Amino acid sequence: MSQILKSKNVELTIDFPLENYNSSRFDWTGKISEVKFQDIPVSTSEKLESRNDLGKGCYNEFGIDTAVGFHEAKIGEWFHKIGVGLLKKDTGSYDFSKTYEIRPAQFKSRFENDRIVMDCRSDDNNGYSYVLKKEIRVLESGFVITYHLENTGVKKIETDEYVHNFLAINQEEIGDSYQLKFLFPLNPRLFGETVNPENKVEIGVEKIEFNDTPKQPFFFSHLNGMTSVTSAWELIHVKSNIGMKEIGSFQTSKVNLWGNQHVISPELFHNISLLPGESKEWSRTYCMTRLD
Repeated sequence: MSQILKSKNVELTIDFPLENYNSSRFDWTGKISEVKFQDIPVSTSEKLESRNDLGKGCYNEFGIDTAVGFHEAKIGEWFHKIGVGLLKKDTGSYDFSKTYEIRPAQFKSRFENDRIVMDCRSDDNNGYSYVLKKEIRVLESGFVITYHLENTGVKKIETDEYVHNFLAINQEEIGDSYQLKFLFPLNPRLFGETVNPENKVEIGVEKIEFNDTPKQPFFFSHLNGMTSVTSAWELIHVKSNIGMKEIGSFQTSKVNLWGNQHVISPELFHNISLLPGESKEWSRTYCMTRLD
């Protein structure tokens, strides 16, 4: 059963750890599967089909490039995927998009009026262990996700975390009604990977626009050109006069963008380095507004 968090203008649908999405990529703690603003949906899903192995809403992920302990594990052994549990290694290279055999972590959840708090406690595996606590609190016109990660093992944890924002305001296809803005200048020559097969994504100095609806996926990595920048983006939908922002409590060294015909996903990455016994807290604040 999903839990609804609701305020004057915002409604969040949140799935508990062992409900619905059950695959090995995205964090199971506080799966925000749907976001509405003034009864208008502003989120969608990875694909236009209902499956429990696909992303939706505002799902986050730890360690998209390499999961914790993967390289030390031998084939047939287990490694950590933070917020999920232990995954079984079956090849020599980690692939975030494949489905691994899962040994789930231990989860606890509680509901407190305007918020949900979820705890994830891992098993000790090959010297790595952690405790993750996530709080999702609804605001009048937004919500805040607060993370607390503690390294309870004897080895250093090096990873990153981001939210794969699956967005489509009022379920409108991506096109010339959308603008995506950043607080830093965009220079395509400094990007990492660029996938824009139809040239329907137009890169300006501080915003990205679309000259038509893309029929094929698009992707841009390191929009910030490898420099540390303010963690923030703003998505504007001109037709409905709705704006949506995400602001991180941290500086980011990687900003990516993915999308296709029905979805756009700006991604702000947060680097994490924790020695044994250390902990770290960070947050992501989402705001939605009427622009008229």
